Amino acid sequence: MRRRTFLSWFSLLLAACRAETAPGASSSTAEPSPRPASLFLTPPPAPGPVVFPRDFGSHDALTEWWYYTGHLQATTAERFGFEFVVFQVQRFGYPVVYAAHAAVTVVEEQAFRWDERLASAPQRQASWPLELRVGDWALTSDGQSDRIIVHSSSFAFTIDLRSTRPPVLHHGGYFEWAPATGSYYDSRTRLTVEGRLEVDSRSLAVTGLAWNDHQWGNFLLGTGGWDWFALQLDDGTDIMLWQSRDSAQRPIERRGTVVFPDGTAHPLEAADIQIRVSGTWRSPHSGATYPSGWEIALPPLHLTAAVTPLVRDQELQTVRSTGVVYWEGAVAVQAQRDGARIGGQGYVELTGYAAPVAGA
Repeated sequence: MRRRTFLSWFSLLLAACRAETAPGASSSTAEPSPRPASLFLTPPPAPGPVVFPRDFGSHDALTEWWYYTGHLQATTAERFGFEFVVFQVQRFGYPVVYAAHAAVTVVEEQAFRWDERLASAPQRQASWPLELRVGDWALTSDGQSDRIIVHSSSFAFTIDLRSTRPPVLHHGGYFEWAPATGSYYDSRTRLTVEGRLEVDSRSLAVTGLAWNDHQWGNFLLGTGGWDWFALQLDDGTDIMLWQSRDSAQRPIERRGTVVFPDGTAHPLEAADIQIRVSGTWRSPHSGATYPSGWEIALPPLHLTAAVTPLVRDQELQTVRSTGVVYWEGAVAVQAQRDGARIGGQGYVELTGYAAPVAGA
C-alpha cells in the first residue's frame, strides 16, 4: 500500500499549482481547469472492477502514484538499491500537479543519494501507453514493459523493466488501510531490470529485480503514517505487508498479500501477520527515530523472516516537492519456512515518524 502522508504535502502541491517554482524543480504555468470541482470530491458509491491494461494508466482521481523499488548489481559485483515514484494530484479544478522522487543506495559505500522534481500541467497526462514526464525525468509503461529515465547531479539511471508474472490485485483490487479509507491497488511484484547507472563519476551496466506499486482513488491522507514491506524471497514467493498507525503511533490496520511462485495471490489479514521491531535508528538530518530491523512471522505460511536495512540512513527530506520526510530503503531478508532457510531482498517504507517540513 502506498504512499505519502501529511496534509503539508497537499498544501505544498497546491502552491505549485499557483505557479510557485522551487529551485531545481520544473513547473509550467497554466490556467485553472474549467472542470467542475465536484468531479474530484465525490468517491464512487462502490469500487468498480479493475481492468488491464486500461487501469495501468492514469485515472481521473484525486490522488494517484506509480512506485518502483528494486535491487541492482553491476558487472563489477557492486550492489545498489533504487527508488522511483511519480505522484499525480488533482485538486478542486487547479492544474494537475506531478511530484517525483528518485534515490540510489550504494551498498558497499553505505551511501544514499536522492533527488526530487515538481511540475504542473493544465490537464493530466492521460496517454496510453503511459508516458509521464516530470521535468527532465520520464516514465513510460504499457503494463508489461517500462522505462525510467532519471538525471541528477549526484546520480543518474536509465533502466528497462519487464514483468515476469501477472499483476496482483490486493484484496480484490480495492485496498482499505484505515476506517472508510482506501484506494485501488495493484502490484507487479517481479520485474527484471537492465540498464545503466551513473554514480561516483562512473557509468555501470546493471541488472536486477524490481517491484512496482500503482494506487489511485478519491482519497486524502491526514496525520499518522505507515510501515510498508515489499519482500521478494529466493524461492519465488513475494510478500506485501502494510501496517498503518494513527497520530499517536498506535497501529490501526495491518494487512497484506502473499504471491506464490506460480503467480497466484492470497490476502493476509491482521491475525495472519506479526511484526516486531528489532532495532532503531535516529536520523542526523531530521532527528526522527525510525524502526531499523524487523522480525516478521506469518503463521498461515509457517514462515518467519528477519528484515535488515542494507544501509541505515535511507531517509529522504522532500522539501522542494511533497514536503514529507520519510525513510525508504533497500533491505536484506533471511527467512525460514518449515525449517528450511530462504534468502531474499526487499524494500521498506516508513512514514509518519518525522515531523512535516517546517513551513510546508
